[in-house]
Amino acid sequence: MGKIRVGFGFDVHQLKQGHPFILGGVDLAHHSGAFGHSDADVLLHAICDAILGAANLRDIGYHFSNNDDKWKGISSLILLQHVMKLLREKGWQIGNIDAMVCLEEPKINPHIPAMKANIANAAGISEEDISIKATTNEKLGFIGRQEGVVAYAVCLIERIV
Repeated sequence: MGKIRVGFGFDVHQLKQGHPFILGGVDLAHHSGAFGHSDADVLLHAICDAILGAANLRDIGYHFSNNDDKWKGISSLILLQHVMKLLREKGWQIGNIDAMVCLEEPKINPHIPAMKANIANAAGISEEDISIKATTNEKLGFIGRQEGVVAYAVCLIERIV
């Protein structure tokens, strides 16, 4: 068996009225959206951190500083492409990605196929290797009050032989 590693990613963003809500590269219709330096796509940020962590490549903030205007407003799909380039340069490939988004609204189930297609395209992997799930916070805390959105991700990487 070849060498494998697992990485974990987490991201959180504040929700603000009038901002776009980008999740998995899909623009969701909602009265509030995630606020951040890039497009604030918490799902892709958690996935990027999981990949970077598995490959021992530090974290998303190290590679894409929120103090660098180069990354201001950028699509997180571009960040994922860059992360995948770093991963391959170190001799690794994705085995699978499993992600969980925690929010009250909007409901993302109808958008999961498009999100998986976006991620697969940006990462150069099969949609079959990507799992995206969602849950609510049962109206508890900042997520329950719809003040923020959270995403968690794990990924398995395998050494390229």
